[in-house]
Amino acid sequence: MTWEVRDLSCPPVFMTSDKSRKLLRQIAELSGEDYDVCYQCGCCTAGCPVADEMDPGPREALLLLQLGRPEELVQSKGIWLCASCMTCGERCPREIDYARIAEACRAIVLRAGESRLDPDAATPEELEEVPQQAFIAGYRKFAG
Repeated sequence: MTWEVRDLSCPPVFMTSDKSRKLLRQIAELSGEDYDVCYQCGCCTAGCPVADEMDPGPREALLLLQLGRPEELVQSKGIWLCASCMTCGERCPREIDYARIAEACRAIVLRAGESRLDPDAATPEELEEVPQQAFIAGYRKFAG
């Protein structure tokens, strides 16, 4: 019996869209992370303090990339909820840091001019209630 060894540096066979390939390359270049080596153990999600709120969570997000569906990840709310605490990268046996991937996805969205926060839409009550430092940090993270 012979076993065929798959070259992991090649994109998956089921990827057909040039847009998907381009987006996957962008995510890999911006993050510096090799999501293809993930074997879906779930350690990243188990350690994530906001995984319950994320959609998709870190493990599922990496699976989307492996399946060649980066558009779903980039359009998700999970990339915006990542706390960038780096727990996922510390726990990962393959040393994949999902926080860097989420940051790359946010950068792609923001570079396309799609802001997630409009400071002019904040009500006076919100401005009074939210600390200025938190408001500015949120604006930096969610606006382009």
